Amino acid sequence: MMTMTAEELLAGSSLTHEVDIPAELIRSNGADSTHSRVMLRPLTVRDLQRIAKAAHDDEKLSASLIIQQGLVEPALKIDQVSQLSAGLARFLVDRINSISGISTPQDELTELVQAPLARACFVLAKEFGWTPEEISGMTIGQILLYLEMTRGGEELP
Repeated sequence: MMTMTAEELLAGSSLTHEVDIPAELIRSNGADSTHSRVMLRPLTVRDLQRIAKAAHDDEKLSASLIIQQGLVEPALKIDQVSQLSAGLARFLVDRINSISGISTPQDELTELVQAPLARACFVLAKEFGWTPEEISGMTIGQILLYLEMTRGGEELP
């Protein structure tokens, strides 16, 4: 297997992606356009550094800057981005994050969280004889504590 060149690694940052905007988001933004496609680009490390520095933990400003940086066509100024409907802004941020490789789709995120919890519930039911109802009433911290006890071979206090 050959290693990648610097040019190959950097090539992805210059790609653009055509994204169709759902019609309901266009209408909710006050437009009735037949054009429902925008051009997005992935954010670079430099973009993320600038956004973090400019936003100073302000999530709303951060989202606006993500859209402003990632939206290639039509290009919008920051004050124009702030006029977008919340639904459209959320959609654009999600897509920009996705093409930038910095987000996980909600279904995958749910699966990533639930799969380990399901396994944990199975282990606790097997080790301690608890019912799913008993386990579902526990906090994540309690579940983790009891799982750690099963690894160490300790008995319940």
